Amino acid sequence: MRCRYCMPEAEYVWLPRQSILSYEEMARVAGVFAARGVRKIRLTGGEPLLRHDLPILVRLLRQNPEIEELALTTNGLLLARHAAELREAGLDRITVSLDTLHPERLEEFARSSHHADILAGLDAASSAGFRGTKLNTVVIRGYNDDELENLIVFGRERGLEVRFIEYMDVGGATRWDMDDVVSQAEILERLAVRFGPVTPVRGRGQAPAQRFQLADGTSFGIIASTTLPFCRDCDRSRLTADGTWFLCLYSEEGVDLRGALRAGASDAELAELIATTWAARSDRGAELRAATPDRQALYQLASLRADPRREMHTRGG
Repeated sequence: MRCRYCMPEAEYVWLPRQSILSYEEMARVAGVFAARGVRKIRLTGGEPLLRHDLPILVRLLRQNPEIEELALTTNGLLLARHAAELREAGLDRITVSLDTLHPERLEEFARSSHHADILAGLDAASSAGFRGTKLNTVVIRGYNDDELENLIVFGRERGLEVRFIEYMDVGGATRWDMDDVVSQAEILERLAVRFGPVTPVRGRGQAPAQRFQLADGTSFGIIASTTLPFCRDCDRSRLTADGTWFLCLYSEEGVDLRGALRAGASDAELAELIATTWAARSDRGAELRAATPDRQALYQLASLRADPRREMHTRGG
């Protein structure tokens, strides 16, 4: 898939194969993070199911008793063939990206004709025993903002919680424009017209989504990183496939954990590097972007070509 908010261009610079961490290296680094207090790991992308034998990584991570939850975010195209094995390997939860209920819109926006495969993946996840599955929908004016109500109904009928995501100016979103952003306030206003009063759900904590509830009990979430940044509550970081650790989705530079790992660093040395870096963390990327006058796309195409680690398909959403 080549969604406009992540991979709108025709060609991309890919990371060299030899730079990619092995599953054993990933599991080791994850174990060091877990020893420092990390309890939840999400496998994301790009598209994580493109990585061969992903259940092997799930099994390796599941062996660590300190990791309490393993989750996966996927576009769903390959989920039908892998859902049962992922569940058996120990995966706890799945989030599926679904921006539209119209196949023709998916083909136009993401250059994919496999809308039916996403729906089949959702069915397979349910059959495999996954519960609490969420749908991620990036809302873009003029593309899918007329589907908010129908997506809520779709999720309710299937036992899925929809999470609307404001269109963000990160990484590969080279065609981002503030006029295309549908804010949390506007989303709530539209849903209230159709469904009646919308009530906030307390207890957000460090989760990126603010949850809401309709009068009939239907819950949904909104990730409002663009208009209502939550930087000061964020406790998430990202490790890319090549071992670069980003403390913020908007960070220009990351920490090279692969270099330390392959140079023979011990677990204690890796833990010290992680702890020291995290203690000095001052990232407020979304807040800084929200305060930017005449806000445009974060990166132009040339700067992304120079450093593919800035791409969303590389560092993960």
